[in-house]
Amino acid sequence: MEYAKRGNRVVGAIRLTTETLAGIPSIVYGLFGMLFFVTYLKWGYSMLAGALTLSIMVLPVIIRSTEEALKAVDDSYREASYGLGAGKLRTVMKIVLPAGMNGILAGIILAIGRIVGETAALIYTSGTIAQIPKNVFSSARTLSTHMYTLSNEGLFMNQAAATAVVLMLTVIVINSLASLIAKRFTKGNK
Repeated sequence: MEYAKRGNRVVGAIRLTTETLAGIPSIVYGLFGMLFFVTYLKWGYSMLAGALTLSIMVLPVIIRSTEEALKAVDDSYREASYGLGAGKLRTVMKIVLPAGMNGILAGIILAIGRIVGETAALIYTSGTIAQIPKNVFSSARTLSTHMYTLSNEGLFMNQAAATAVVLMLTVIVINSLASLIAKRFTKGNK
């Protein structure tokens, strides 16, 4: 937006691509992660393969929410900054980014919420071994995968419900911390 002209074809292609990637189901990302990270790179079922697969999966959400947050910043802020003699980089770093930070952080919080509750992509990339991993190349089981495995067996429904409560509390704590950080960050920029 700041450096590309409005109606730029490259920006339009990137926007179309990110919208398409945001609509792909997580199971497809899991299959991609399994084929690329687990099989092609020979990392095996590992936390690193799962983390990179989830990073690729939520990247379009963060990109689109960041774009919308920056587009929502009023053009009068930019014009005032340019009128006072600031260059593009200073305008972006000191005016546009702080003004759009609430929207950017909201997109990141949404992405974190999606990551925490993800199961399908992690079954194919991180594995389902219930143990504490030794390093990032070890297989592991996340809370959502653990809950799925317990409820799938049908014998441990109380444990699956307890895992769901722990997962929900974890999401609440993460969102609360992110909101606290966002408030402190926006206070510091005013």
